[in-house]
Amino acid sequence: MLIHNKLVRDQIPEIISRTGKTFSTRILNNEEYRKELKTKSFEELNEYVNAGNDQDAIEELADLLEIIHALAECHGSTIETIEKVRKLKAEKRGGFKEKIYLIEVEDH
Repeated sequence: MLIHNKLVRDQIPEIISRTGKTFSTRILNNEEYRKELKTKSFEELNEYVNAGNDQDAIEELADLLEIIHALAECHGSTIETIEKVRKLKAEKRGGFKEKIYLIEVEDH
């Protein structure tokens, strides 16, 4: 028996059931859910960082985006609000399109 102890997508129990395997799950409370979403975000980010090609990278970015949607909801927000905040920050501070790499700043 494999022990997972991690947050999974909503249809994973159904998918496991179709294979004829038995499993156990429980529903997290809100505090546990937020904590596990944060943990899952690191897991998915690590998978993105270690992706070997563009297609795998896109798959992992999609997983990260799913986590961001869920976290936005946990914080009483929406992805649309998060996007508005992102755009405002980009207007004030820029994005990352110009590939600028800051080496040092001399303090006078």
